[in-house]
Amino acid sequence: MTQSSKRKTKREQLIQMLTRKSGVDVATISDKLGWQSHTTRAALTGLRKAGFEISAEKPGQGNALSYRITAQPSDAA
Repeated sequence: MTQSSKRKTKREQLIQMLTRKSGVDVATISDKLGWQSHTTRAALTGLRKAGFEISAEKPGQGNALSYRITAQPSDAA
């Protein structure tokens, strides 16, 4: 398997989703990655511990929190 055809890890997919300008909510992450919501929140905590800065914003009344990476550690891939 070449580097270009290599599948992305779930962590890489999570980071890609969190770099969207509009962010992403827990339900969307959980659905896309096949995780339960508590697993998704634990993964967000793991990224924070690894040096990622993640903001949580409430886009509007009745909408779920939207998470977005605002800064990455210098050694992040």
